[in-house]
Amino acid sequence: MQFMPPLPPSAQHWQTARFELNLSKPLVMGIVNLTPDSFSDGGLYADTPQALRHAERLLSEGADILDIGAESTRPGAEALPLALELARLEPLLREVVRWNVPISVDTYKPEVMQASLDWGVDIVNDIWALRQPGALQVVAAHANCGICLMHMHRDPQSMQTQPMTEDVLSEVELFLRTRVATVSDAGVAVSRLVLDPGIGFGKTVAQNFQLLARQADLLRLGLPLLAGWSRKSALGAALAQDGHLPDPGQRQVASVAAAVMAVDRGASVVRVHDVKQTVDALKIWSTAQQHV
Repeated sequence: MQFMPPLPPSAQHWQTARFELNLSKPLVMGIVNLTPDSFSDGGLYADTPQALRHAERLLSEGADILDIGAESTRPGAEALPLALELARLEPLLREVVRWNVPISVDTYKPEVMQASLDWGVDIVNDIWALRQPGALQVVAAHANCGICLMHMHRDPQSMQTQPMTEDVLSEVELFLRTRVATVSDAGVAVSRLVLDPGIGFGKTVAQNFQLLARQADLLRLGLPLLAGWSRKSALGAALAQDGHLPDPGQRQVASVAAAVMAVDRGASVVRVHDVKQTVDALKIWSTAQQHV
């Protein structure tokens, strides 16, 4: 069994705007995409009534956190105009923050971060790890919002045409360590931080699975990890038959398996589309852990 260094007591809770989340058991973050062009469920929940029904269903299935995004970050996706991102998010976020559950906004634009925090959102989930001009200043000015810092190689437009060539674990660990130092120097408490190795964001299939196999090594950073394997193309590649990759919707079982493996290797949060199936699988994992 791979040795997993225990997280320090300060990393066993995640401080967010309204909630201190207990990480003694893995948390399930349910994905709500407001995008017509998401790689996995584009257009299914692109209007507010559909998205609200979907969010309610994810909570009923056991989601601990809702992660809401309005801009696709699939490989090759074009940037969404600021005004359109805000217009998509505002009606949904203003409603769900009233439900008294942790709400995360998936954005890298500082203007969207600021508006979302003003509407009452708890967590900023940023694929750019607060590297866009002004983003760090927005979250640093907030008293206690949660933050997820993710590793991404290059940008969504080029990350898969020119993926990483370095040793993936060393590069991801160095990047996240550097970002934590920068964010901490800006006055942000580490209790507000969770780290995401960025599965699929500029990595080859082999590199993604190397990150899963050696994910526990990232616990050396001393902060909770978030894993986002749900329906990713690396899973499709592993399932491919005769060169044919199954569609994202056909990767449910593989996504659940990857989520459980990530938790078994130390992830505190898993970001998923298939909430009920993941919650059920983690119940089995948790029951088995009680008998170790």
